Amino acid sequence: MRLNKLGNYIELLDLRNKDNALGKDAVVGISTQKEFIPTKADLEGVNLASYKIVPPHCFAFVADTSRRGDKMSLAYNKTNKNLLVSSISTIFRVSNTEELLSDYLYMYFNRPEFDRYARFNSWGSARETFSWDDMCDIEIDLPSIETQQKYVDIYKSMQENQKVYEKGLEDLNKLIVISLEQFKHKCKRVAVGKLLEDVDIRNSDGKISNVQGINIEKTFIPSVANLSSTDLTKYKIIQKNQFAYSAMQTGRDECIRIALFHEEEPAIISPAYSVLQTKTDDVLAEYIMLWFSRSESDRYGWFISDSSIRASLELSRFYEIEIPLPSLEEQEAVVSFYNSIYLIKSNISKLSDLSKNICPILIKGSLEEAAKT
Repeated sequence: MRLNKLGNYIELLDLRNKDNALGKDAVVGISTQKEFIPTKADLEGVNLASYKIVPPHCFAFVADTSRRGDKMSLAYNKTNKNLLVSSISTIFRVSNTEELLSDYLYMYFNRPEFDRYARFNSWGSARETFSWDDMCDIEIDLPSIETQQKYVDIYKSMQENQKVYEKGLEDLNKLIVISLEQFKHKCKRVAVGKLLEDVDIRNSDGKISNVQGINIEKTFIPSVANLSSTDLTKYKIIQKNQFAYSAMQTGRDECIRIALFHEEEPAIISPAYSVLQTKTDDVLAEYIMLWFSRSESDRYGWFISDSSIRASLELSRFYEIEIPLPSLEEQEAVVSFYNSIYLIKSNISKLSDLSKNICPILIKGSLEEAAKT
């Protein structure tokens, strides 16, 4: 093997959506996790004629590397459909497919070594960029096409396992939707305040340092706040099967911000949150979480939130919301779907992390195998 310029194997593409053949549903963003993601841009009234088309098996990247956590926004179109990205993006494809597989190149880009290289070789003052010329200037080792294919097959098998889990997730979600819809029409409604109660236990001894927040996906996330000078003894302790609830910005986000804590070890959350737990044996915490995971529940929360700057849904008003209460047996049945979903999501997350983390290992293995031949 010998080092070759990547520019010998790739070529630029500049296909525009001139006739607006592709609509808003084709527009995607590009993440630092090397994936295409739903766009966050407001596309109402936007002319998409200048947007760039990303055909299947092509790459797109954003040259600006500033303020992206030392990672480069780059993605590979693994679908069989054309996608649309902003005109500031750079689109390219592998031109020499006899010596370089597109999937192998995607694995190459999925390594932290590539992100470090791109960040180190970015240029500029107020805004640093990694240009097309910089991309072409990368020196790359290439094993034989047969060796590349061998390691690509390993990577793809992991991707297929993830897709199987995702399909199971879709099926379970459909069953939950059907069950909740039936409960909505046949079961009596009970106010949330008769099912949940507020708990306020503080981290007074400071023993717990695991600070968590909740997001609009209704999941717990490590706190992003700067806690260097924060007194964590004032933070609230949350235990397994308790809820964290935030009254703020329900109207702005069109989301009731509530999450059910699943971990065995307790964590702490901001004093601005409420910690809630069930106060009756007639209801399962998971069932309540399922009900408030519905988009209909979020829309209703937005509708009844106040008109303050924070557009809050105060706890007293949240308690007034009525939800259908089926029998415990019926709750347990639908909660079994919920628990399966939680397990599947955990496995999907682990597989996704493993897929990313294994790319450096696979690239290294392919190069070591090639060196022996």
